[in-house]
Amino acid sequence: MIQVENLTRRYGDLTAVRDVSFRIGHGEVVGLLGHNGAGKTTIMKMLTGYLEPTAGTVKIDNLVLGPDTRMMQKRIGYLPENCPVWPEMTVIDYLAFQAALHDVPEDKRDKAIANAIRRADLKAKATASIQTLSRGYRQRVGVAQALLHSPDILILDEPTNGLDPTQIRQMRDLIRDLARHATVIVSTHILQEVQAVCERVLIMRAGELVVDAKLEELQQSGGLLLSVEGDPRPHLTSLDEIQALTPVDDQPGRYHLDAPLDCAPKVVETLTRAGIPLHALEPQRRDLEKVFAEVNEETAHA
Repeated sequence: MIQVENLTRRYGDLTAVRDVSFRIGHGEVVGLLGHNGAGKTTIMKMLTGYLEPTAGTVKIDNLVLGPDTRMMQKRIGYLPENCPVWPEMTVIDYLAFQAALHDVPEDKRDKAIANAIRRADLKAKATASIQTLSRGYRQRVGVAQALLHSPDILILDEPTNGLDPTQIRQMRDLIRDLARHATVIVSTHILQEVQAVCERVLIMRAGELVVDAKLEELQQSGGLLLSVEGDPRPHLTSLDEIQALTPVDDQPGRYHLDAPLDCAPKVVETLTRAGIPLHALEPQRRDLEKVFAEVNEETAHA
């Protein structure tokens, strides 16, 4: 659905985004993750047509950024960071104004506004002045305006920025609901948000895309965790698949195997043949925090 090829953006001598390529299929929920300044917002602005790439292409199905920018924008709902709203307007007046900007036909605007208010859970605040709303409700107003024209792509830039724990939980629930009807891209520097709502992650580092993987794959790619009686090292070091075998600190009989998951049967066979009692052999799962730290440690050592 979304195809990004060799996307680059320069500001004079500064390269904010360098040669980034990825594809996102219909119905995916993807997290764009990185430290502040990693290039996330620049990519969001290029995807939505608000910023012209220095090089590279962005396509949505058969539409190409540049000649088809207006047509592409009709298919995108965008929540910018620090959602800009007119504080003196009421929620319903603001959404009516946004519906006009989105070219929602006049005879369909009332229905579109009512639907956006319902989905963003704003009914109790529909006639309230935006300046009286909490930060969480203002974010919901931003999401509502992104929904007005029934886009099939939603791009949310830091949707939980500045929210309290209750508001964060509510926003997560809202994103999950939105994902039932649209492709969703969530740009954030908060690891928990990606882990809570996304199924795939793109990690940016200093303007470059360094990780593109499903969360499940990332979390299962941490090798194997072995629990045995005795010392398995003399018997397992001969296996070519095992790159390293390291005792787990303060856990006698437990070892981390730096090895692919599909070598597990060979490990079991080797230990059984050697008479080493085997208690457990399982994938060592990593959380996103560890993956993110590993990626950025590579930068520090580069």
